[in-house]
Amino acid sequence: MGASAARLLRLLRVPHSGRDFTLSSYPSDGRAGIPGRSQGEEQLQEDLQRIDALQEILYAQGKHAVLVVLQGMDTSGKDGVVRHVFGPLDAQGVTVTNFKKPTLPELTRDYLWRVHHEVPPRGTIGVFNRSHYEDVLVVRVHGWVPRAQLEQRYQQINDFERYLSENGVIILKFFLHLSKDEQKSRLQNRLDDPTKRWKFERGDIEERKLWRQYQHAYQTCLARCSTAWAPWYVIPSDRKWVRNAAIARILRSTLEGLDLHYPDPPEGLEGISID
Repeated sequence: MGASAARLLRLLRVPHSGRDFTLSSYPSDGRAGIPGRSQGEEQLQEDLQRIDALQEILYAQGKHAVLVVLQGMDTSGKDGVVRHVFGPLDAQGVTVTNFKKPTLPELTRDYLWRVHHEVPPRGTIGVFNRSHYEDVLVVRVHGWVPRAQLEQRYQQINDFERYLSENGVIILKFFLHLSKDEQKSRLQNRLDDPTKRWKFERGDIEERKLWRQYQHAYQTCLARCSTAWAPWYVIPSDRKWVRNAAIARILRSTLEGLDLHYPDPPEGLEGISID
C-alpha cells in the first residue's frame, strides 16, 4: 500500500510551485500505475473498506475535516466519483455539495461566501461537486471578470484554503482529466440512451466549443493553486475504473497519514458492569 500510494501521489500531484507544469503532459487515458481493470476494481474495494474504518475514527476523534474538491469538464465523472467512491461510506459522515449557477442573493455576496458556508465540520468528509474554482474557470473562459481581478482571485483562493487547513481542514483537489474524444462519446451516449437523456443540456454543446479555452483555464488555475496545504491531483478519467481507484487510494493514503486514533474514554469507567 505505502509504496504504491507514494508513487501515485508523485505521478498525479501538480507541483506546488506550478513551474514546469503542463496539463497536456498528464495523459487522460493513463492507468495511474494500475495493471488492469480487475486489479483496479479489487484495489478500490480494499481501499473503500479501509476508508470506511478510518472514517469512523475521524468522526470519533473530531480533530480533522476532509474537504474533497471535484472539478472537470462535462461528463468527466464527478457524479460517478460521488457514487462509487463516497457512496459506499457511512452517510452520516459524508456531505456532498453541488455548486450550481449562483442565485441572485448569492451574487450580492463575495464569491467565497457560499463556499465557506458548506465547508465540512470536523469529523466528517465533505465533497464539493464543482466548487469555488468555477469563479476562475467559467468566468475566465466567458470573460465575465476582468483579468486583473482573476489574478487576485488565485491568491485569494490560496489564502482561503490555507486558512481552512490551519483550522483542521484537510483539502484534496481532483481534476478529472478527460479527452475531447471521450467527452464526445459520453455526450453522444447521453443522447442515444433514453435513461440518460435527462442529463443532456443544449449548453453542453456550446461549452464544448470552448474546449481549448477551458483547457488553458484549467492549466492556469492548477498551476497557480496547487499548494502544500491544498494540492491538486490530475486524475486520468477516460477510464472510469482508473478514476475511481486513483481517488480512493489517494484518500486512503491521506487519512492514514493523519495519525487517527480513537479518543480516550471518560475517566471512571473501569469496573462498571451493565446489569
